[in-house]
Amino acid sequence: MSSNASLTFNQTVRGIAEFIEVAVHTILYVRQIYPAELFIRRKKYDTPVFQSRHPGLNEYISGAVKAVAEELAQGNVDKVVVVIKDKEEVALERFIFSIQNMVDVESYNKETGVEGAMATSALAQYFRSFLVKLNMIESQLGELPHNEDNSFAIVLELQDGKAPSVKPAKDDPPPWIPATTQHTTPGATDEAELHMVRAVDTGVINLSLAVQESEDKLRLLSELSTVSKGKQRAL
Repeated sequence: MSSNASLTFNQTVRGIAEFIEVAVHTILYVRQIYPAELFIRRKKYDTPVFQSRHPGLNEYISGAVKAVAEELAQGNVDKVVVVIKDKEEVALERFIFSIQNMVDVESYNKETGVEGAMATSALAQYFRSFLVKLNMIESQLGELPHNEDNSFAIVLELQDGKAPSVKPAKDDPPPWIPATTQHTTPGATDEAELHMVRAVDTGVINLSLAVQESEDKLRLLSELSTVSKGKQRAL
């Protein structure tokens, strides 16, 4: 297929799912959830990226993203959230991938280019700009408190009235379990701060990425700053 051809529905689903997987690895590296030596330098979308080398971690990420892709194909997804949490399971940051389906495509038409959609070659360029912004996110957010104790989870938020459509095989665990409300976007308080990263309108499925700093994180940073200033005055 020509790189100037319009995106198909299935191409868009595959492209977004692949990007989310790359972005999850990038988030874990940039936010120092795991030691830097756990990651290997790669290249994707013509830009340097870092990928985990831990088999168990990679299996969790790829399994979650595969389940996301299956829900994307059904048009069920509202948001995919990578939540960074502390050892008490308190959400510190939420990386929010918001999904908006722009067209209804019949199943027999999902490999046909969508009229008015962007060219297939353009999507990778947009994903590159997302990753460039992600790699610089530290300057916006600052360091996470208690870095060595932090972990993460991938949360899927479905559209209103939708339930997971994927049925696991007989002996397989379900791909999703109910999320802790505090890890979700509805669980955020009014005091949380939202930073927009990037958005792309594909004409098929639109995608935006934002980072939300939780009230708990902002309070912790404020307390740490107050303690630090007090020590400086004591000196």
